[in-house]
Amino acid sequence: MTPPLEDLTDALISAAKKAGADAADAIAVQGTSVRVGVRAGTLEQAESADGTDIGLRVLIGGKQACVSASDTSKTTINTLAERAVAMAQEAPDDPNVGLAEPSQIGLGCDPATLELCDESATPSPDALRDAALAVEAAALQVDGVSQVSSAAASHARRAIHMAASNGFSEGYARSDHSLYGVAIAGEGTGMERDSDGDARIYHADLRGAEDIGRRAGQRAVSLLNARKPKTGAYPVLYDERIASSLVGHLLGAINGQAVARGASWLREKMGEEVLPDGMDLVEDPHRRRVGASRAFDAEGLPTARRYIVENGVLQGWTLDLATARKLGQSSTANAMRGTSNPPSPGTWNVTLTQGSHTKEELMTQMGTGLLVTSMIGATINPNTGDYSRGASGFWIENGEIAYPVNECTIAGSLPEMLKRIVPANDARTYLSRVVPSLLVEGMTLAGA
Repeated sequence: MTPPLEDLTDALISAAKKAGADAADAIAVQGTSVRVGVRAGTLEQAESADGTDIGLRVLIGGKQACVSASDTSKTTINTLAERAVAMAQEAPDDPNVGLAEPSQIGLGCDPATLELCDESATPSPDALRDAALAVEAAALQVDGVSQVSSAAASHARRAIHMAASNGFSEGYARSDHSLYGVAIAGEGTGMERDSDGDARIYHADLRGAEDIGRRAGQRAVSLLNARKPKTGAYPVLYDERIASSLVGHLLGAINGQAVARGASWLREKMGEEVLPDGMDLVEDPHRRRVGASRAFDAEGLPTARRYIVENGVLQGWTLDLATARKLGQSSTANAMRGTSNPPSPGTWNVTLTQGSHTKEELMTQMGTGLLVTSMIGATINPNTGDYSRGASGFWIENGEIAYPVNECTIAGSLPEMLKRIVPANDARTYLSRVVPSLLVEGMTLAGA
């Protein structure tokens, strides 16, 4: 029988100290998951996993090492600690690594208020299969859909506990429910595919299977008979489905690791305008029923709401303890980690200011240009922000969709693109990244 997770983390830290570590932190994760996939009305895939993973980080002066295992026996824990200490002794010295001071640790809120775990009955494999079949059936009812390449439903639940030799010891549980389908329209070389899906913490919040299947089918059919768009300088409207990728590039450039390495096109832009005046980008790790919510980060620091960008002006980097020390700043409580990795900075939930116009009104405003609904590949220069990506979507003429397009490239400069974005009002507020459709003028398109 697996011991309580708190006992496992305590045992790991004790073993590390006994083996010669100056300090240590540990994480234990216990989880179950079930995934069921169907195709052509029959069961195609059924996967189930159940287990406990443990991870240990030891510190000896400015040296650190991380080890992990899926065996929780006392013998394994002792062996793991001895191995970690031996590895740390051979590791390069880094004066920036180290645990938080006891005065720094704590909770930003009561973890229970975040509602990260659905305590209702776990869906049975049969229920998951039926939901996936319903997605497939709804997609096949759409005229023009020739097949459904995959439809699947899944459920996962896991408990996490973290502890450190500085006195921190806290845990939480979370659940995940997902449902999706991929539809194919047309035949032969003219086939097109698209998808739809939903993922929520609470099963009751999940969108209906029929809606997901129908939307996947309609999206695939709408792409039939695609052609290359015109080459030239045109406005580009990033559909809400993929608009968060632009914000993702900004978040990557303010990540403490990129800034500390000097590999960020925003490294000299603190306190300067990076978004249009009046636009905010807010991080809030305390939103209810949202996957990236946390009461504490992976180093035991209390999380808090903060402005990343306020009125268009960059307010701060995303930092864990090590990158904060290297940059001479304070951690923003953004440390993340797995069982086999040391902490590193990452963002929690972010929300970009929405606009007052619908996506359709922005299409009217753009007149002629490209509505992007899918992107592939990426060439982003981390030092300059030069941007180039493959795209597909719909050509807009006179403010209305004229025809689907594919096999094109859009290019520009991220610093300039972000400063002239025009947001719509269509963001899905339950996502971790709440970003509406975004219109960017003057992009370079390479097509026909």
